[in-house]
Amino acid sequence: MLFSSLIFLYGFLPLLLLLVFLVPSRFQNLLLLVASLLFYAWGELGHTIILLVSCVFNYFMGLWIARSSSRHSAERFGKWPIRLGVSLNLLVLIFFKYLGFLTENLNPLLSFWDLPTFASPELQLPIGISFFTFQAISYLVDVHQNRVDAQKNWINLGLYIALFPQLIAGPIVRYREIATQIKKRSLSYAGLSMGIERFLFGLSKKVLLANNFALLADEIFAVPPAYLDPLTAWVGLLCYALQIYFDFSGYSDMAIGLGRMLGFTIPENFNFPYIATSIREFWRRWHISLSNWFRDYLYIPLGGNRKGSKRTYFNLFVVFFLTGLWHGASWNFIIWGLLHGLFMIIERLGVEQLLQKVPRFIRHLYVLLIVLLAWVFFRATDLNQAIEYIKILFALNGNPEMAFDLQYYLNYELLFWALIGLMACTPILKNTWDHWSSSKNIILQLTQVILLIGCFLYCSMQLAVSDYNPFIYFQF
Repeated sequence: MLFSSLIFLYGFLPLLLLLVFLVPSRFQNLLLLVASLLFYAWGELGHTIILLVSCVFNYFMGLWIARSSSRHSAERFGKWPIRLGVSLNLLVLIFFKYLGFLTENLNPLLSFWDLPTFASPELQLPIGISFFTFQAISYLVDVHQNRVDAQKNWINLGLYIALFPQLIAGPIVRYREIATQIKKRSLSYAGLSMGIERFLFGLSKKVLLANNFALLADEIFAVPPAYLDPLTAWVGLLCYALQIYFDFSGYSDMAIGLGRMLGFTIPENFNFPYIATSIREFWRRWHISLSNWFRDYLYIPLGGNRKGSKRTYFNLFVVFFLTGLWHGASWNFIIWGLLHGLFMIIERLGVEQLLQKVPRFIRHLYVLLIVLLAWVFFRATDLNQAIEYIKILFALNGNPEMAFDLQYYLNYELLFWALIGLMACTPILKNTWDHWSSSKNIILQLTQVILLIGCFLYCSMQLAVSDYNPFIYFQF
């Protein structure tokens, strides 16, 4: 079930909010757990058992890891409980997400040595498995390191893993960030109001911006390279960059808003990444919860930057290799991750200090160029298409045989949303909205209410007349 769907907006969400405010507080976690499982089962009925097994398995693993941390148990079990817990979580993720990729890359080697090959499995990827698996791993590691106490209530632990606002596309929430809220939280009309406002921001990003940019991006990337000219290729790439940002940040806004409605504070996941002036800053602003997860559970345990420059560069290589692989079982995603890792290393070699000496807009253009070129690998269907597309961007592919009719798609409506989208990539609109919110001017506050209601009704109309509602991060 999508947040940006009529069944969710007019059915699931209003009914759940009504029940949340009516049900006694001692039953609210059970209510939310059941609701989260139903939400997941709506589109993933066959894979709901995987989510349930993850909840049950990590509940008992957490208790075992906590007991094994005692002096007597530590001598007996050592680090086996945490190793087993993390390994089995990863094995499930590898089985469903990477088994096909592994066999496709291993079979040519086996054929070369005249060895039997493996049949390529046809497995449907459970929605959100990368997100709830990483949440479960962070819980087990934090219990092992005594950062949090093991959750003794299976409903509470199940709710942490399966809570529907962040279940299928993040943000990746640490257990220690939400543990006290799972145990006790307060519902208020102020929180409900703030949550609705934030949710409508995200809904508008998704439906009004991301979906409009997706239409043109999909059209252009579906065209064979021979029929594209550089201008069209750049327009398609810019549309995709705007699509993926508003698609994912919009979903994160909706998740944060839903959390506020239900009494939870879900961490921020985006902070205007396209205004960054270095790749390092970009990753402090883009998909913040994933960046922090890899930093705390991989980069720092590997040694971070404490073991010399060469080890730091190796650690960055590993982190960004796995960041790319986390996004998908494809060499395109791996190359996307490694490109970001490469420029993180280059900046550490001294480029970042040089960048500080040039005007800010030059630094900004540098980041946008690297990010946009990396998005080509993220969006392309295969490595060959990515390479050919980059050639087109720089006019290295000759003249197109029959140019794509770009003017047909560049209508006034798309140009209007492009203008809004470019402003929304910066803090301009947010700062204006916050200023209106803090103002005591009744006209400005009334204008905000009218705008929110208007956006909601327009989004509803768009969802009613069109079934085009793609969501990029569902594949991860």
